[in-house]
Amino acid sequence: MPIRLVYMVVFMLILAGNNHAQKHSGNPKDIDIILTNIDLFSSYYINGQYKKLAECYTVDGKIFPDKTDIIEGTDQIEKRWILPKDVKILDHKITPLEIKIIDDHAYDYGYYEGSTLLANGNTVSWKGKYVIVWRKENNNWKIYLDSWNRIDP
Repeated sequence: MPIRLVYMVVFMLILAGNNHAQKHSGNPKDIDIILTNIDLFSSYYINGQYKKLAECYTVDGKIFPDKTDIIEGTDQIEKRWILPKDVKILDHKITPLEIKIIDDHAYDYGYYEGSTLLANGNTVSWKGKYVIVWRKENNNWKIYLDSWNRIDP
């Protein structure tokens, strides 16, 4: 095997080892909508667009934050996401490992990560795992159930 090809194979294996395998099953257009909505969710959170973030959920949506009670409904979900004025999300990334669509429902699970600028000027990084149940409404996918918890560094 030529040495250049060996280097290319090694490089590809290194890249593959740094990414989580992703499994998607269902209509590719629906998968694309869910992936777009995942990106929009992160964008809304980073930009402090809490109303739009809450609108990512169904009207009867529920969130299951780590170490708290279940929070239900758009208004309550919006209130839960609002950060103090002197705190800012610097980055937020969601990496689904699997998305599976079953009729008008879907689930996905994976990891999230990000960082927050605190009022005292310090930056805190965080990561965790999540499970989301989606529901298709008017040709769009919205979050019905959203559960997450942090992973200790």
